[in-house]
Amino acid sequence: MQHRPEGIASNHRVLVVGSGIAGLVSAALLAARGLDVRVLEAAPTVGGKMRSLQVDGSAIESGPTVFTMRWVFDAVFDALGTTLESELDVTALSVLASHSWRGDDPQGGDATHLDLFADRRRSADAVGVFAGAAEARAFERFCDEARRLYATLETPYIRSPRPGFFRMVGDLGPRGLATLAALGPMATLSRRLAHHFQDARMRQLFARYATYTGSSPDLAPATLMLIAQVELDGVWRVRGGLHAVAQCLQRLAQARGARFEFGRAVASVTVRDGRACGVVMADGESIAADSVVFNGDVNALGVGRLGAAASRAADATARRDRSLSALTWSMHTAVRGPTPLTLHNVFFDRDYAGEFADIFGRGRLPRQGTVYVCAQDRGDDGARLDGAPLDAAGHPRPERLLALVNAPALGDATGPAARSLDDEEIQGCEQRSFRLLQACGLQLRPTPPQVRRTSPIDFEHLFPCTGGALYGRASHGWMAQFKRAGSASRLPGLWTAGGSVHPGPGVPMAAMSGRLAAEALMAHLDSTSRSRTGATSGGISTPSATTTATRSP
Repeated sequence: MQHRPEGIASNHRVLVVGSGIAGLVSAALLAARGLDVRVLEAAPTVGGKMRSLQVDGSAIESGPTVFTMRWVFDAVFDALGTTLESELDVTALSVLASHSWRGDDPQGGDATHLDLFADRRRSADAVGVFAGAAEARAFERFCDEARRLYATLETPYIRSPRPGFFRMVGDLGPRGLATLAALGPMATLSRRLAHHFQDARMRQLFARYATYTGSSPDLAPATLMLIAQVELDGVWRVRGGLHAVAQCLQRLAQARGARFEFGRAVASVTVRDGRACGVVMADGESIAADSVVFNGDVNALGVGRLGAAASRAADATARRDRSLSALTWSMHTAVRGPTPLTLHNVFFDRDYAGEFADIFGRGRLPRQGTVYVCAQDRGDDGARLDGAPLDAAGHPRPERLLALVNAPALGDATGPAARSLDDEEIQGCEQRSFRLLQACGLQLRPTPPQVRRTSPIDFEHLFPCTGGALYGRASHGWMAQFKRAGSASRLPGLWTAGGSVHPGPGVPMAAMSGRLAAEALMAHLDSTSRSRTGATSGGISTPSATTTATRSP
């Protein structure tokens, strides 16, 4: 971003609608450049999907839990004149995730387990023990290809304000095009994993990367393999969870002059002379602005939720193009069983293809769904970080857990012909999910008030016009990545940021979208200003992840 002369930016009024990670980044960066920033949030606190719930007297992280692509945040904090380490307590994980597969014993006695590590060599050795030497060599080749893909796509896609197909082809150059061509024409993630691995469990493990974008591995492009490199570049634990990142950015934005207002729902975007010029609140108050940054799902714009005049800003997302939703359980409960837990844990059933056929094909909760568990009080070695694991009577002490299973985005289904989720179906999925955990050696029996369940219906209430979809548009097909909205909407004066716009879902990608929106807005001010200035030091600089990875956390 560029330095602005005094007086040009300071009287430019910006309304940021929503305080998810993208809205927070935009607000902080714009306030740091001297703009008059006001953040309007319908919820009682910041964070959006990065939320924390009170369960049985404990704060449970109940949204995204994985902190990767740290270089994105290093750049944001640097632009704010500080560092990540001075603002947050972050620790690099040595165990990226633990994975378990059910056996035939319903008590989990014959379940199989595999940990992946930040040390690639250590992971390869673990794969060799788990699946044999041939699969360990396949893992090494898979990691090599993932690294090439990441290096190829980082600049022309992840860092680009909004890549178009032909522009991206030009930016890739012959070597980059050769890297993509090696994947095979129109290759899906599932198909490419079958090229690498013979063991179905290994294919199942890495096919899960598609769900990081809310997609099916049978329909998502093979380029999502690059997530393997993202994880090898580092996964971090943040003390206080990712909600602490949101709170930190709020504090930094406020210190630079941004104002936050909570319980303030926006009803519509005001459009005058073909330009966004403010908002109308749900209570009828009109607030004028020179620019509006919308940090919500762009489908809310496209379907006219924020007024017919603002619907031209972005395209609506068809139901068939929605990403995954989720059924989650935020728990404070005791854990029993032989399976050790780390921070991130994945439990697989047998029919992985059937899981996505159920969700995207049949529009129902999966009959054999994968369950993710974030054990928020566990360290890399499985030990409790919050004290002794047993109470005075020798019983396991309750701990903080988030469990999640993928679900269809049917939270807004209405009408007699609409497929909706009822209590019976949700209860059935819950029972199957906890039976899977038991069959993998993990016994959980939470009872109210030890657990709070969130369904796609609840997510629709939290994030309107999504049906509960948590990742915007699904990444199905090679062209899906080019269908996401960019920072500059089609309505002048209205900018968009969040997981539903480029570069896509996930905490670091949404943070990047917030940065791109701030840069686009500032670039627009530069282009319309009578006094233009050249770039100076102190703006946003985003070093490559491959160079950042060599730094200590």
